[in-house]
Amino acid sequence: MTEENIASAVKQLLGDSPDRKFRESVDMAINLKNLDMSQPKYRVDEVVVLPKGLGKSRKIAVFAKGDVGLQAKDAGADYVLTDEDIEELGSDKSKARTLANECDSFIAEVQYMALIGKSLGAILGPRGKMPIPLTPDKNVVDMINTTKNSIRLRSKDKLTFHVAIGSREMSDDDLIENIETVMGRLERSLDKGKQNFKSVYITTTMGKSVRVV
Repeated sequence: MTEENIASAVKQLLGDSPDRKFRESVDMAINLKNLDMSQPKYRVDEVVVLPKGLGKSRKIAVFAKGDVGLQAKDAGADYVLTDEDIEELGSDKSKARTLANECDSFIAEVQYMALIGKSLGAILGPRGKMPIPLTPDKNVVDMINTTKNSIRLRSKDKLTFHVAIGSREMSDDDLIENIETVMGRLERSLDKGKQNFKSVYITTTMGKSVRVV
């Protein structure tokens, strides 16, 4: 795989995907090989910060209160929730599922992690949305800004999985840089690096797939 391969694929994808009346995402379909995904050590579970972002806003909920909660609200968190909210959500599964589906990511002060796991783990866990722990050495504002541009590569026990890496409105160069970042992280995380790639495709929401690798 070279930068030329990626650039050619992005150019072809955008050329074949006319502008539509809604914001289309650009996704990667990743197909792996020669890995026993029944073994947890071979599964992919990586958080990647996209250098050029996703080209769209993302909803973030923060479990915190006091000064940290105020800082989170000022930093643009869509929801700031306390321990009382966690218990309320735990007793109202419908409301909890709505929140889990609406928000892209969750951040939580470490003292809330056990309660969240007990009350909301069954809802957030399967969606790959368990909160990122906010430890005392981290700044909630920095975490929110980073999370807004982060994606999670999560294969579970499958050799094929998908992830959004941008939007149709982004420039070729920005999409190329995001794709290179994802591919680089994947290569480093896989048992045999790029030899574990079977194929990688990119596609827009309504467009055709274009092979990168």
